[in-house]
Amino acid sequence: MKRYSVCMGGLSPDLHNLDQIRNLQRPTDVPETGLLCDLLWSDPSKDVKGWGMNDRGVSYTFGPDKVKEFLQKQDLDLICRAHQVVEDGYEFFADRQLVTIFSAPNYCGEFDNAGAMMSVDETLMCSFQILKPAEKKPKFGFGSTTTAKLGTPSTKTKLVLNKGLDRISIQQPKLIPLVDLSFPSYPLDLKLAQP
Repeated sequence: MKRYSVCMGGLSPDLHNLDQIRNLQRPTDVPETGLLCDLLWSDPSKDVKGWGMNDRGVSYTFGPDKVKEFLQKQDLDLICRAHQVVEDGYEFFADRQLVTIFSAPNYCGEFDNAGAMMSVDETLMCSFQILKPAEKKPKFGFGSTTTAKLGTPSTKTKLVLNKGLDRISIQQPKLIPLVDLSFPSYPLDLKLAQP
């Protein structure tokens, strides 16, 4: 039976079993170091073996070896994480053993990234819905017939992966309205809510 682990940021050198996550006190303040901090802020890095320094200035980066080790110890098949901008809205890592999902297209108006949503059905098949950023209207200019009109919908592409996560099929793109749900770029006082 396939099982997936879902976390906000990533792994921690202090994480030895899933009960540690279940037993975290909620609500709580997020400390500057330790398990809870790492679950929120750690990031995968293909350039790291084991644990490395994180450019965020908090937590760690982890290599593909740590993903494989964690999945084997916990009898899991895939780690789903977020909290990091990726160009196509989703990005696989460590031989498709980890996927980063980022759902805010054109994050903070700066990245021109797509957003993505992942769905998992009852057979544990993963599908991705891609939200492309809306075309930007020029700030200055004298008009253009190629400029997108305000409110132009983005395209949404649905990608479906089979159970083995080794094949992607793309379904017909459709037009959908786009709502900008980007978060402000200043730090927030994060607390975890009751499950």
